[in-house]
Formats: sequence, structure tokens, C-alpha cells
Amino acid sequence: MARKMIIDLDPGIGDAVAALLAMLDPQIDLLALTATAGRVSGKTATRNLQAIVAHVDPPKWPRIGSAEGAQPPPIPAGLQVGALDGPTGLGDLEIVAPELHHRHESSKVMIDIARSNPGQVTLVTLGPLTNVAGACERAPDFLGMLAGLICLGGSLSAGGDITAAAETNIYLDAEAARSVLASVEPKTLIPLDTTNAVVVTYEQIDQISVGTSRAVTLLRQLLPYYFRAHHQFLGMEGIRLGEVVALTAVMRPELFRWQPLPVDVEVSGKLTRGMTVFDRRGQPSEKSNAAVALEVDAQGVVDYMTQLLR
Repeated sequence: MARKMIIDLDPGIGDAVAALLAMLDPQIDLLALTATAGRVSGKTATRNLQAIVAHVDPPKWPRIGSAEGAQPPPIPAGLQVGALDGPTGLGDLEIVAPELHHRHESSKVMIDIARSNPGQVTLVTLGPLTNVAGACERAPDFLGMLAGLICLGGSLSAGGDITAAAETNIYLDAEAARSVLASVEPKTLIPLDTTNAVVVTYEQIDQISVGTSRAVTLLRQLLPYYFRAHHQFLGMEGIRLGEVVALTAVMRPELFRWQPLPVDVEVSGKLTRGMTVFDRRGQPSEKSNAAVALEVDAQGVVDYMTQLLR
């Protein structure tokens, strides 16, 4: 039986690729894609989701949760969010998005689907945890209705990517991240240490993206910009697809090494806001509240992409 899934995201080229793969995977029943503000505004995130789904045109269209009006938090001078994704979030892709006739707020879509499928829906978050925290405020039992919560975010030992201490998704709404991670329900965290270990080369993408399907065509339109941006801003000859790593963690957990750990989020430090603090002492003082991915088989992630795109 296909795994029922909601993906919450702020697309973002990496988010778009993960959503594309989820629509292709016959083992995933993608019930909804819900927009959140993060790398782009909520309005842009909603429009980008509509464009991605329209480009792929899957046999079953997922519901789209709207984040119209939601704005990313103010970013201190000198910090860049979404530099790799371009001003629209989707590189130089021509964005054509049909209008949503009936807009439904992302957190409400999450709650409605979870209530209709109690204990069956896996929620994967690829952006800030704003919508999850909002859903918990609307329905305190929300997390308990899920089959699982998998969050792309945080860092164990790799430092940060937006500041020296903080990973972007956690930093952009540190208060929401702290409230969600502090909950007693089981959750999974995919940190920078793991996602940074997977670098996909142009040669690998060229071998993977064969054929003329709508999904492959979209991939070819998105990724050249991403390769150029990684080279320009990071000096890399490959690209990081952390969002794809997070999706792989759901569908191929055997490719990862896991450890249960207590984790909290710093929300007030001038230099450390958004930092994820893990208690890795031999005798932790608090009960573990997350299963954390420590290592990944990088080739296994590429193989998962290859399987879906071919």
C-alpha cells in the first residue's frame, strides 16, 4: 500500500525536485503539497507549487495548501536566503501557474487530511516549521494524528548555512521549531551533517534525466541554474539536494544511520539564534525527542532518484 504523505515546503529548486520525485514514486500517495514562507514569500511559494504540479501534471493532483500573505521573517543585513534559487525561487524557469479558485490555508489542509486519515499520514517538512506550529495551535492533537513527522533542518556538528551556528529552516522560524521539536510525539530530523554528504554531479544528472517525460523536462529546466548558482556562490561543481535526501529518508530509511537524541532550539542568542542543541553526553539529562540521521549512503540517494526518473 502506498504511503500517504503531505509535503510542506517553500520552493526553492531543491524543494521542487523533491516534490517532483514524490509525484513520480508509486509508493507515495501524495495527498497535499502545502506552501510556507521561507526562502520565498508565502505568495510566491503557493504560486511555485501550482507551477510545479502543472508542469508534472501527475495522474492524481495533490491538494495545494496556500500561504498567501505569509512573509519570511526579517533577515539581518549580510545574510542571504534563497541565493541559490534565484529571485522567483525556481531559477530561470518560466512560471505559469493556474489560479486557485478555492484557497485553503496550509495548516488547515494539514489538519483536515490528518483527521480524515488518522494514524496514516506522514508529514515531511522541507521548510520552516511555521505551518506545523500553526496546525498544533489550531488542533492540539494534530501531531498525534500523524503516522510520522520528518523535518529537514538543524545541524549536529556541521555548523550552520545561514549563520555560523544555524541551519536555514530552523533559523527562519526558531520559535516554531522549538515548539514542534519539544513535543512528545515521535519525530525525525535530517540535519546538515547528513544532507551535505550528498553532492550530485552534472554527469549523474545527465545520466539520470533521460527521456522526454514532463518530469524530466522540468528537471532539465530547473537544474542548470542550480548548478551555476552552486558554482558561483559555493565554489562547487555539484549540487546539494537536501530536500531529496529528506524524501529518501522516508522511503529508504535503511540507507541512513539513526540515533535517538534530545534536541532543543536556541531562540534568544545574538550569535546562536536558530542553533539546534543536541545532548550527546553519555548519560543525557533529558529523554530523546527525535530520531536523528547521522550518516547516509550517498549513492543510495542517487539510485533512488534514478529509479524514479527512469
